[in-house]
Amino acid sequence: MFKTGIFLKIFIILFIMFLTLESAGYYIGNRNIPYSDKAAETKYRKISLDALKARNSVLRQKLKNLTPDRIYIVIDTGMNKLYLKKGSAVIHEAVISCGSGNILKDPSGNRQWVFDTPTGEYMVKSKSIAPAWTKPDWAFIEEGEEIPKDPRKRIEKGVLGEYALGFGNGYFIHGTLYTRMLGRNVSHGCIRVGDKDLKTVFTAAGIGTRIYIF
Repeated sequence: MFKTGIFLKIFIILFIMFLTLESAGYYIGNRNIPYSDKAAETKYRKISLDALKARNSVLRQKLKNLTPDRIYIVIDTGMNKLYLKKGSAVIHEAVISCGSGNILKDPSGNRQWVFDTPTGEYMVKSKSIAPAWTKPDWAFIEEGEEIPKDPRKRIEKGVLGEYALGFGNGYFIHGTLYTRMLGRNVSHGCIRVGDKDLKTVFTAAGIGTRIYIF
């Protein structure tokens, strides 16, 4: 009776172990079935690729819908490039100079200026031929001159080139006397363009023309 009880316990234990191993073997052998079947795997990959292409197509259409169908200007401040575009086509490309990123502090300690070209979406707000520059305070401080009280002493002609396109807050796309510096980040925030390129941009753009700066 004693031996029978022991054998029965041993049998039960072995039977349970057998069932456990069988279950584990079934799980291990079947958990990769979708991937072990080459046809199913190929079909799965094709469905994923088709879904990706469909999503890409939707994104391309959305991007196309956002692209202006009229002439617009794109400024790449990192590469110092200006692109005159219509839709996705580049009409004209120019080497320019954007903001230096330098910081100028007022000796009084109350103000400072960072000479960066602003980024974002803007529009042409004004167009000028043979523009005169109204020098701001920082221009006199940078040159070590006293800030004049007479507004007429702020006017300086001939430094902005033949044309200027204003896009707000005192920023312009304009000409430059320092053409040898084009292609470098040396301006006080405005966008400097060579005479020939500037004329092309000035002629093509109108009030309201979009400007995208990044």
